[in-house]
Amino acid sequence: MVAIGEELGKAVQGAFTRPVPKSAGARMRYLVRAHQRSTRRVAELLGISQRTVERYVKNQIRTPRPELAGRLEREVRARWQPQVRARAKQAAVTTQGIMIDVRARFGYTAAPGSTDDARLRHLTLALPPDQAARLFQAQDGGATEEQLRRVAAGALGEVYFRDNGRRAHGLEVELTDLEHLEFEL
Repeated sequence: MVAIGEELGKAVQGAFTRPVPKSAGARMRYLVRAHQRSTRRVAELLGISQRTVERYVKNQIRTPRPELAGRLEREVRARWQPQVRARAKQAAVTTQGIMIDVRARFGYTAAPGSTDDARLRHLTLALPPDQAARLFQAQDGGATEEQLRRVAAGALGEVYFRDNGRRAHGLEVELTDLEHLEFEL
């Protein structure tokens, strides 16, 4: 299943100016620096012992277990280049907006006499800065995946189906059966 929060994170990561560290030792050293040189905090974060963190930092252990490798990569990516990440988000919510490419089933609640059958559509749209701001605010506010889906459906409804208030007044859009979703800043 496609997660809107993950896809927004990937879009912001596309703005990175340097590559994320690749080796386990380099990733571990980055996390230790990011946590004020505390190997204990990093150990708690990753669910391993403090001594294991120290061994990775000194390159005494080079290959992590698969589940640890996944957690390590996820934690480093979540913290990598915070200023670049913040600038990219700021540009999206003030001037540039965000591109969305989605393939999903859209359902409608509309006036009597019109069809409300859900249809599979593939849309590629430029969402304006105010809609990008709503998405990022919901994500930063800790919104659940269902809430993010409603915000995205509202943005698509406003921009595509209601044409920014020029038609289909009162049309409510529901996003279901999400097959593909990709954001680009």
